[in-house]
Amino acid sequence: MFTGIITHQATIKKINFIANKDTLLTIEIPKKQIKRKLKIGCSIACNGICLTLISQKILSENLQLSFQASQETLQKTTLKNWRSKEKINIELSMRLNDEFGGHLVSGHIDCTTKIIGIKKIKDSWQFDFATPKDFKKFLSPKGSIAINGTSLTLNQVNDKFFSINIIEHTIKNTTFQFAKIEDLVNLEIDLIARYLFQMLKK
Repeated sequence: MFTGIITHQATIKKINFIANKDTLLTIEIPKKQIKRKLKIGCSIACNGICLTLISQKILSENLQLSFQASQETLQKTTLKNWRSKEKINIELSMRLNDEFGGHLVSGHIDCTTKIIGIKKIKDSWQFDFATPKDFKKFLSPKGSIAINGTSLTLNQVNDKFFSINIIEHTIKNTTFQFAKIEDLVNLEIDLIARYLFQMLKK
């Protein structure tokens, strides 16, 4: 489980796409940034995708962490478009004594959507995203959403787009600093909204 508070940015060191097989991904993070021991089998959110650590290599300055992504993950997420040297958001799994600063995030991506607008407003940025038709029912103003693993608050929602304001701190500490119009992002709807919808549907 995660909170959507991005703790690191990592660089994709290597990514191997093999037809009809799982994808092998290796990322690199400065060693001094990791303040806890990572165990093989632990969960790490990479741009919001919960992946299992299968191996790690400790170098003089960096840690290289490797993961295996299934065909299902490739179909549901932006991982199929990732390339070597690209930056991605990283969040280590939540521990019981960690501060709960965002909202409950599972790391199970629901779909991808596209950035359709970026506008500077005073000291923050308004990002507009295309509204995924099948998921609009889970979106509401002032509700939570995770985009590329980042816990964010919805401002405006309609059939065509939804809007989010992102402050400078979040821009600087996530890959939103590199975002461009037409970029695809990973989207995970709020867990509480999902469960409430299922309960009310019955």
